[in-house]
Amino acid sequence: MMNGGQQLTDAKTYIQALSTANPLREPTIRAAIRLLDYPEGSRGLDAGCGIGLQAILLADAVGPIGHVTGLDASPELLRHAEMRVNESGFGTRITLREGDVNRLPFEDCTFDWVWSADCVGYPSTAQPAQSIGELVRVVKPGGSVTILAYSSQCILPGYPLIEARLNAACSAYIPIVKHRLPETHFMCALGWFREAGLENACARTLVGECSAPLTRDHRHALTSLFEMLWGEPQPGASEADLADYERLCRPESPDFILNRPDYYAFFTYTLFRGFVPGNTV
Repeated sequence: MMNGGQQLTDAKTYIQALSTANPLREPTIRAAIRLLDYPEGSRGLDAGCGIGLQAILLADAVGPIGHVTGLDASPELLRHAEMRVNESGFGTRITLREGDVNRLPFEDCTFDWVWSADCVGYPSTAQPAQSIGELVRVVKPGGSVTILAYSSQCILPGYPLIEARLNAACSAYIPIVKHRLPETHFMCALGWFREAGLENACARTLVGECSAPLTRDHRHALTSLFEMLWGEPQPGASEADLADYERLCRPESPDFILNRPDYYAFFTYTLFRGFVPGNTV
């Protein structure tokens, strides 16, 4: 178990990573929220709100008479979220609360909808169907439950085999997913939704893109993504894998891939949505 100082250091690192990645991710997240078309004036829950980036976008989507409650288990992330929310001008439309997404501190049928991005069901929820059931509990009849997560990428154009090897040998997700049953993988979420009793469950994948000339923010975001995905090699990674990572993904390398004038990359987010039986909302 980490001590308090380690937890604070990890939280600061995570906050920095989220902030750095946001210019790359936000257009795709906005597109997902537009697709969901939440009713103006509705009240929703952002389960696992992190530093509040999506809570702000959600509050904007439901308008001045709507409201978003952001919930997260980390006091450090919530403190940063409070600062961002206040700076955004949406302070009266967003309430932040500490709590566990698997034991929500809310009464049944509290919200019109629930949203959870890169949290519920991904990547480390041991029993995702139960987690979805807890989200369902707090949504009114006719309301919706949506989970969204990063699902794939093609960010080393021209080097498909190297990218495949890095994903297989160096990915930070390997320790999390290697012993999981297939039905607990995020892309099997339609089954969790059916098990939780949700109706009209559907899936949709949205694509984010970027191409040269890259903005400064996009260069920083992509460099951070390289490091997050492959910067901590897993047992079994070969010297060749490590050398390819250093050659293509490090800004100081003469072969740094973001310096290519023809650079193009894409990544995907996949969302799953279902509706609580009933027609109240």
